[in-house]
Amino acid sequence: MTTLLDLKSSVLRQVQRSQSLRSRREPPPNPSSPLTHCPDPLPRRMSEECMEFFERMNAILQKQENMMRAAQAESQRGACTVPPPQEHVDQAFIADRISRTELDLLYEEAVYTVVNRVGVPSPEQVKSDDELFAYLLKVFDMGEEEHDIILQKVKESKRANFSLRISVMKAKNLMAKDANGYSDPYCMLGILLGQSPRETDEKKERKFSFRKRREKLEKRSSTKEVLPARCIQVTEVKPETLNPVWDEHFVFEIDDVHNDLLHLDIWDHDDDVSVAEACKKLNEVSGLRGMGRYFKQIAKSVRANGSASSSSEENADDFLGCINIPLNEIPVGGYDTWFKLEPRSSASKVQGECHLILKLFTNQRDTTLSKKDTNVSIHRKILTQIVEYEHTHIKREPYNWNGQVSPPAWTVLTHHAVQTDLSPLQQAIIRWQCYSSHHRTQRLCYSLLLRLLRTIDAEWDPPAVRGDLERQLSDSFRLYTEHCLCLMKNMRQVFPCTSAAAITRYELMLRGIGYMQNMRAFKTVCPLRNELHLDITTAVKKGASEWYESLIARYKPEDGTLEEQLKKLVQVVDAVCADVQRGQNIYNQLFYSAVKVDFFSVAYRQLEKQVADDVNVAMERVCGTLEQESSRLTQTMGETIFELFMSLKILKGFREFLPLKDAKMLALTVFHNWFKSSIHKWLQIVHERSCDRIRNAVETDVFEPLQQAKHSSSPVEVTTCFNQVREIWHQLAWPDSAGAFIFVTRLTDNFCSEAVCYSEMITRKIERSQLGRDHKGFTVQLCIALNNTEHVRVFLGHLPRDLDWPGVERAMEESCGPEGKEQVYKALNGQLVNMDLDLQREAKRLISLLTDKMLPELRRYIQHISLSPDSINNDDAVSPLMKYLQDTMVILTEHLVKENLSRVLQSMWELLLRMILDAVAENRGVQVEFYNRFQYTVERLLQFFHAKGEGLSLEDMKSGDYKALDEELKLNKCSSFELIEQYFLEKISQQKTLKHTRYGRISVKCYYDAPEQRLTVEILHAADIIALDANGLSDPFVIVELCPHHLFPLAKSQRTQVKLKTLHPVFDELFYFHVSPEQYRHRFACLTFTVMDYDWLSTNDFAGEAVAPLSDFCWPGRPSASPAGKSIQPVILHLSRSKPSEKPIMRMLEARVGDREAQEFVRRLKEIEKSMEEE
Repeated sequence: MTTLLDLKSSVLRQVQRSQSLRSRREPPPNPSSPLTHCPDPLPRRMSEECMEFFERMNAILQKQENMMRAAQAESQRGACTVPPPQEHVDQAFIADRISRTELDLLYEEAVYTVVNRVGVPSPEQVKSDDELFAYLLKVFDMGEEEHDIILQKVKESKRANFSLRISVMKAKNLMAKDANGYSDPYCMLGILLGQSPRETDEKKERKFSFRKRREKLEKRSSTKEVLPARCIQVTEVKPETLNPVWDEHFVFEIDDVHNDLLHLDIWDHDDDVSVAEACKKLNEVSGLRGMGRYFKQIAKSVRANGSASSSSEENADDFLGCINIPLNEIPVGGYDTWFKLEPRSSASKVQGECHLILKLFTNQRDTTLSKKDTNVSIHRKILTQIVEYEHTHIKREPYNWNGQVSPPAWTVLTHHAVQTDLSPLQQAIIRWQCYSSHHRTQRLCYSLLLRLLRTIDAEWDPPAVRGDLERQLSDSFRLYTEHCLCLMKNMRQVFPCTSAAAITRYELMLRGIGYMQNMRAFKTVCPLRNELHLDITTAVKKGASEWYESLIARYKPEDGTLEEQLKKLVQVVDAVCADVQRGQNIYNQLFYSAVKVDFFSVAYRQLEKQVADDVNVAMERVCGTLEQESSRLTQTMGETIFELFMSLKILKGFREFLPLKDAKMLALTVFHNWFKSSIHKWLQIVHERSCDRIRNAVETDVFEPLQQAKHSSSPVEVTTCFNQVREIWHQLAWPDSAGAFIFVTRLTDNFCSEAVCYSEMITRKIERSQLGRDHKGFTVQLCIALNNTEHVRVFLGHLPRDLDWPGVERAMEESCGPEGKEQVYKALNGQLVNMDLDLQREAKRLISLLTDKMLPELRRYIQHISLSPDSINNDDAVSPLMKYLQDTMVILTEHLVKENLSRVLQSMWELLLRMILDAVAENRGVQVEFYNRFQYTVERLLQFFHAKGEGLSLEDMKSGDYKALDEELKLNKCSSFELIEQYFLEKISQQKTLKHTRYGRISVKCYYDAPEQRLTVEILHAADIIALDANGLSDPFVIVELCPHHLFPLAKSQRTQVKLKTLHPVFDELFYFHVSPEQYRHRFACLTFTVMDYDWLSTNDFAGEAVAPLSDFCWPGRPSASPAGKSIQPVILHLSRSKPSEKPIMRMLEARVGDREAQEFVRRLKEIEKSMEEE
């Protein structure tokens, strides 16, 4: 409630201050006022400073637009080829250095890997041992002698023992062997020893099918040499399917990796005791006799499947196809593919494919390092050494290296991973550990790290990661996360928007962190870090705070004078605005899309709070200083405060990008209150500079029209100045309704006073420059001056819209109710109306200068018309005037805008009317032709100024002086009798309008006897007669007569008896007059009742008179003209006492000296007037 009362009182105080411009300008100007009535020329330096002031204001107002443009240009600047800044922010991390001894052991491991290579190399792998050794020498910085020693040691060591891991995944499109259209397939597989990889054409006709002829068995010294038990495995039977899925895994030890062959059969299981069961009992077979029984069972199945009488043998497994894969044809990385099933012979019919995964690996390595360290650790160390070497030899964009190594490196790493039986998951983890650790000292492409994370996620198998591997993976995740959080905190230095390459890297890094926190592996090995987004939020917040502190340390806004401190604060706030802009444009999208963190909200709220704290403290010092009486706000200080306000407004404006709940309580919400007193003083400085600018505009104006315009340069400069001040207000966007009203009122007051002063200066300059100028040149300049004032007036007519008066009214209505809205309307519109009146006044002064210049010529042409003899034609008499007006009109039409042309024409029209009136008044009583000529002149002027609707309107012209002149001319053309008749017509008209005069009233009754042509007048009584005697009473009597006398020459005036000492006499007397129809039909025929005060020592005094037209009583059909006329109600006539000499008709009749009737009429009226004067 208190706030509302304070707001109302502030409004009322402001309204009381908003007085009329005219009334404020009545006192003599204050010499210290920014605009005085007699301005001295502005010094050139001051003029330049004034223009520089507004240029600086424009720069401040355009700050936000320039900031956005700079941010956009900044984001587009810097190609990806420009290296991003360094990312070595993790100073605590020190990479482990490998000792020379350990390096030699790793080299031995690498050489052992090369020497024991197996498998078919891929095209990108290196086949030459020498090339691989040459590469390893560089990687491990090894000498030739050392290499030879280690190579000899490896060759003398035991060769690696290999095993084959087989995964029988599934088959498809198998042949149906059962009556139900399906089969019951199973696989039997084993290693055939010593088979040549290539067979002759004769042997290709019949392929091995685990069916051994007895003679082959007899040639062997033992059963194991032919078919060792460990070399045969069998899958489960999948009933009733042609597309079985087994997903079973087997491991076979390999004796000769270069000559052995993998053989696989697929059978249809049909009986209880089949090949499958035989294979399962294979380990129970002992001796050659038992093995013979086993092959008999196999042979039985083979014979049944291949012979014509197979249908007769019901319990036999059917052959579905086989696969033969020489081990020396398996690629280094193994097989993971579909193999087409083959027949045993050309007579066999098979179809379908089988999906196998094959991989060779070593199960025993004779190296020093493999005996004391794990394969995972060894592989990681070799990879680390190779990565460091490879990265150091990347010449182009090493920071963008995608981790791809050279063919020799890839060959060594692939063979080592295969030989040490590292699973894809283990390899993925090792690569991630190696590359993520290396990245902390030497930057890599973040897409590589993201790709490695995806590989881990795709291969993830929790049971396969236990113990040290799990711990190492957890440590790598933790270290990489901490490294990225550190980079996020320092992102403004590490990933600046000026570098497109840095932003690309930052996006990939965020995507990697975002992907990591959702990985199954991360959630498994780092269960306590399930809220990584909170760590990211903390890093962003801390990074913003530290960056702001670095700004403060750089600019040191606490040092220097108060003005210097504010200037430094402006720099700080501008830097924050630019940073927030970058955050909103670039960083926020990266964070939200990658890690679902609202970067903008976090950073903005932190920076906004710190800025608000510092600026609030500074503005408290400013307000305290300005409150001192000796302190005055300087222009530079005002500019700095205004710039600081605008910078804070820009910063506050970013709140629109916050979520609604976050935008409510911000530290800058009411920051405008810190600047209230300063902005008041600042607007005064703006007003003073505006005045200087306007004064300079007038001084430099040469009153030459601009192109495609009818005004000169000064009004353009003035309105430009107003536009800039208006834009200052718009940019301030004051949110407080009471403050906004006060500021708008002040701005309106400034605009209006500046406009009025401008028009006054224009008028004075024209007045000073009129001496010695030719008429046309002066007229043109005066037209331009008029247009200048009109240009400014029209511009200020849009102030309600430009300053949003309706918005201020609504805000005040909400704050103070209808009273506040009404006060705002009165204050603001009052200022505008007063300004408009003052500008019109100045325009009239300019127009009077123009008409004063025209006055001698016009007077001469009017005199020419007045003195022209009757023999001269009216056109000839008027033509000089019309030609002059036509020539003047050409100049005015060319140089005046429409509004000013109308004003000038109206002024010329009124001037001509007054001049003609004066000429007519000076020549009363002359011939009628004189008045006819001027009547003709007025008609020609009326047509000229109307210009067929293009000029003045007839309605505007036929008012005021025109009516008086038209009446004057018409009356002067009348005879004396006509003038007298017109006099009585006016009296009758005036009588009808009289009501309750102070001269009293008279009650009469009049009725007409038509057959007798007799008018009976019954004067009943009078009331409230004015006191004309010393005793405060009167001795009244009434004179009644028919007028005008020339219409009733035989009628005599009659009078009542005198009633002594009364103001309310009762007469009750009858009078009779003879009135013919020809007489009473005239509108001017009337009865006059003159009330006189009887004085027996002097002349009687005039107390009042009343008239009544005869048409009211005598006209046929009137009640008073009927036989019942005597019974009609009396008529009340109010008395009047006007001076006859005040009427134009009286002056015209008086001027007709030779007219007896006129002189007699004037004499009688003068007697009445004389008695009035004697009173």
